[in-house]
Amino acid sequence: MSARFTVLPTPATVAEAAADRIVASARNAIRRRGRFLIALSGGSAPRLVYPLLIAPPRRDAVDWSKVEFFWGDERAVPPDDPESNYGLARRLLLDNLAGVRAESVHRMPADEPDREAAAVRHEAELGRAFALPPGGRRRPRFDLIWLGMGPDGHTASLFPGSSVLAERIRWVTTATAPRTSPVAARMTFTLPLINAARAVLFVVAGADKAAAVRSIRAGSPDLPAARVRAASTLWLLDAAAGGVSAS
Repeated sequence: MSARFTVLPTPATVAEAAADRIVASARNAIRRRGRFLIALSGGSAPRLVYPLLIAPPRRDAVDWSKVEFFWGDERAVPPDDPESNYGLARRLLLDNLAGVRAESVHRMPADEPDREAAAVRHEAELGRAFALPPGGRRRPRFDLIWLGMGPDGHTASLFPGSSVLAERIRWVTTATAPRTSPVAARMTFTLPLINAARAVLFVVAGADKAAAVRSIRAGSPDLPAARVRAASTLWLLDAAAGGVSAS
């Protein structure tokens, strides 16, 4: 499936567009199927997007009791650690939305001592949430998976050169970030799971991402983010990431 790219002037306008996209996706899914299943992003973008979702009118446009929350990846840290994607969402989003049900928040347990066993259990949790039989060939189909991208072209915790990129069966697995990352040990969605989504939303800002974006837009399959090919894949880029010079 071909991706669509939208370049907006600033990180703030990208965040506005992302928040609007999430709200529209939620309303559409709830109207059509009675609930909205979303995987939230890590990285810096949520710090700009979450405050927009908890403020009117977006906050009041969604029945948050019908939303199931997941994460595309997580670092091996406790939920109260500043590096936790879940912790950030809990502080800035979930605790500020009326109607969010505890059983609808599916934290990725990357901080457990046996991460591999925890990944298997999280796969089983996904299966239950999506009402899929154990051992079946069907994959969970998220309404929306929200992703970011690093300067090296990684997305979720799928890094260049990682053996995880070749995974074809698993939905969730362990991963290791480069040594330059604050927390190397991770848990992540795999490409088969991401690509099964109804829609993927990339939210990317910063000039340090421009080279990777240029490679992806040119059609190169080399970078992990380039291998995301969901039924609908939308990239929201600020001018710097999109390679547009400021006037």
